[in-house]
Amino acid sequence: MAVYKKVYRPYEGRLTGPLARLLVIPRYAFEDLHRSKFLNTFFIATLIYPLICALIIYVQHNASALQLLNVQNARGLISINVTFFLSLLGWQSVMALFMAAFVGPGQVSPDLANNGLSLYLARPFSRVEYVLGKMSILVVLMSLMTWIPGLLLFLLQGYLEGWSWMTDNARIASGIFFGSWVWILLLSLLALALSAWVKWKPAAGALMFVLFFVTSAFGATINAVERTHWGNLASISYLVGSIWVQLFEGANKTTNGAVFFRSPIGEEVPLWYCWAGLTAIVLACLYMLARKIRGAEVVR
Repeated sequence: MAVYKKVYRPYEGRLTGPLARLLVIPRYAFEDLHRSKFLNTFFIATLIYPLICALIIYVQHNASALQLLNVQNARGLISINVTFFLSLLGWQSVMALFMAAFVGPGQVSPDLANNGLSLYLARPFSRVEYVLGKMSILVVLMSLMTWIPGLLLFLLQGYLEGWSWMTDNARIASGIFFGSWVWILLLSLLALALSAWVKWKPAAGALMFVLFFVTSAFGATINAVERTHWGNLASISYLVGSIWVQLFEGANKTTNGAVFFRSPIGEEVPLWYCWAGLTAIVLACLYMLARKIRGAEVVR
């Protein structure tokens, strides 16, 4: 056939559904992550603390185990209350920060560095679907580290303690779920935004820790120099910790937050300032992604 007779013919076959297209990105990403022995080992290590908590809950309700350990008053040693679950959430959230710092920087930067983003968007695949597909990788990993083991431990305690305990402490379950999602969404968007703008993976991962730890030190410095409490608004850990305390306990505060996410009593700022601060960070991340996630790059 002559070359000039070969005309363009669009694809006329059946298109896959939007959900099936969306799952293409996490499917291949999880296959790549599964090949990393370091990430597999680290993920398994993050489950040690929830297993220890499960063992504590079981031992407290097992008479034979208490006799074997020669512990008569185990309930007085560790109380299964708001502080117990807040500590669990705080520790697991820090582990999620490490996971996001390891996995997040490698999600968007390779596509931008190798001009592969246009191959995604040339197909029936929008920019929103691309971002959601990349986010789902981090969301699944961090969910398995935060709210899923937290709720399983809550159900274990409720099963051993009784239905009345579950109804009296239902706010703990909602605090674990919604508090985890606040942290997961914030970390996911932050990791993708840094991955889009900082193409060197180690630098993008280091910036995750800088934003978490350095902002806390910066806020503490402002408080010490200016003798105020408003410097806490510069600390991401304080913003998240204040919201967690509200979600877990409401107005009747008996704790100052979780480990690494402290909101000291007496240094509070209005809660809506904390929500506004986190909202500003999320909007900034969305703006950074909108600037970089494009089908074609214009070079001036």
